[in-house]
Amino acid sequence: MTVEAEAEGVRIVVCSGEFDLDTTGLLLEACDTTTLPAALLVVDVRQVAFGDSSFLNALIRLRNTRPLILRGPLPSQLHRMMEMTGALSLFDICDASEQAG
Repeated sequence: MTVEAEAEGVRIVVCSGEFDLDTTGLLLEACDTTTLPAALLVVDVRQVAFGDSSFLNALIRLRNTRPLILRGPLPSQLHRMMEMTGALSLFDICDASEQAG
């Protein structure tokens, strides 16, 4: 988990690897904007190998508290989970080749 950039009110957080109940807290910590407020949060999920329901829940909670864009394309496992739960339509998703913010 890395914060790739933070400029002009945009924070980009790059996720990679597997996210479950034990590791999803890292995402929330990286996205915490209480010390440096960001008008837009971009979460890059292209390198997520696995994300469980706690990861999806964290993304939804983040989306409900600030403007959020997922940078994709979404990995197939994450896309399937979001589609099956009806959460896919909740998110703005931009391809990495598009400008996010």
